[in-house]
Amino acid sequence: MWPGLWSLVARAARGTRRPCMRQSSGPPAPGSGATIFALSSGQGRCGIAVIRTSGPASGQALRSLTAPRDLPQARRACLRLLSDPRSGEPLDRALVLWFPGPQSFTGEDCAEFHVHGGPAVVSGVLQALGTVPGLRPAEAGEFTRRAFAHGKLSLTEVEGLADLIHAETEAQRRQALRQLDGELGHLCRSWADTLTKALAHVEAYIDFGEDDNLEEGVLEQADSQVRKLEVALGAHLRDARRGQRLRSGAHVVVAGPPNAGKSSLVNLLSRKPVSIVSPEPGTTRDVLETPVDLAGFPALLSDTAGLRDAVGPVEQEGVRRARERLEQADLILAVLDASDLASPSSCNFLDMVVNPAGAWTCNGNSQRLLLVLNKSDLLPLRGLDPSPDLPPHLLLSCLTGEGLDGLLEALRKELAAVCGDPSTGPPLLTRARHQHHLQGCLDALSHYKQAKDVSLAAEALRVARGHLAHLIGGGGTEEILDIIFRDFCVGK
Repeated sequence: MWPGLWSLVARAARGTRRPCMRQSSGPPAPGSGATIFALSSGQGRCGIAVIRTSGPASGQALRSLTAPRDLPQARRACLRLLSDPRSGEPLDRALVLWFPGPQSFTGEDCAEFHVHGGPAVVSGVLQALGTVPGLRPAEAGEFTRRAFAHGKLSLTEVEGLADLIHAETEAQRRQALRQLDGELGHLCRSWADTLTKALAHVEAYIDFGEDDNLEEGVLEQADSQVRKLEVALGAHLRDARRGQRLRSGAHVVVAGPPNAGKSSLVNLLSRKPVSIVSPEPGTTRDVLETPVDLAGFPALLSDTAGLRDAVGPVEQEGVRRARERLEQADLILAVLDASDLASPSSCNFLDMVVNPAGAWTCNGNSQRLLLVLNKSDLLPLRGLDPSPDLPPHLLLSCLTGEGLDGLLEALRKELAAVCGDPSTGPPLLTRARHQHHLQGCLDALSHYKQAKDVSLAAEALRVARGHLAHLIGGGGTEEILDIIFRDFCVGK
């Protein structure tokens, strides 16, 4: 390759590498010169509570509260007596740790106090820290924001940490850990490196196009790199919002004719009495929603009114809302009475909801459906009579629980298709922000291909690379950062 090209690579790469200190339009963190402190282990009584500090006065805070006054060995727990700096009154006997910067979570000098978790002890230590000169209480998310400002975490890793703190299901935990480990950030950096090389080739052609020393095919190499990147970006953008569903929960709607056992199924899956169960048809007249953990995946479970020709204006509105929820569902749990499949209401539901949804799924529609035949305990010993017109289904008895394990396994497979499997495959896009920047990058690459002038093509590559930089935190406004860090509690 032409020797001078590497200087162009270096020039094109400026601003794309992960800096030690983030550059932005505003300050890197609120009150970054101060030393902050907070309870990090959550409110309430507990065996051990963790109080942490971060900033230049952390060492002084540790000396002020502990006896002896010397700092403990770095990153090694040490048992110390904690005392009030003003009165000398003992507060607790605690484990303390000293993390000198930059080898700490925030990149600053940090200290941790592992105290007994009673409210009086925690309050006493926090009040004592408040008297140390240069210390102030931390704001929500300020520890993590300082870690980001000092280059300890990229923005996607910060989002992964927030998701890990808020994870309620196994699938959410796995996805958050992958993002916290930097998988999405590493992927975006590799894409940015590809764009940097392509941009270097284009700029080499602009600056040295008439130089005989420039090797042939420079623009063709850039075109090849851009085509490969377009394919990769397109594949990630075609994930049908799986990552966002995994983070916020898939919408699972339980639907069926009256008295099929929909409310019983909702109560069984949520493991609590969400809906009223009654033999009277039309008991559920509104949409009842509850967040649940379904086979390790987050879901918003909706119980709906029985679909039939409604009696009265209230039930009519309930049926209208049920049909509206069906259109919005990621997964439909269609419930029929296994002992009453020949009834007009069951046949009508099969024709109007189950069979059309099955056809949509076969045609690549993202909405999915599971047919559940409830009340299997009412079937004769010979079981369900075979019917060629009946779609694939699962037998279940909400009364005895028979068939529940099979239903949960089927739900796991369906929700893995809807939300993505966080254990395998490429990193998922868990936020609309990710989608926006990748789509912006792909649009810029399209402009590159259409550009008639090589200078405009180079500018399109810069715009594309800028979107990737914004995604991992190499640029952006303080307002966006405020929204992201707002998800953290005080002490994290």
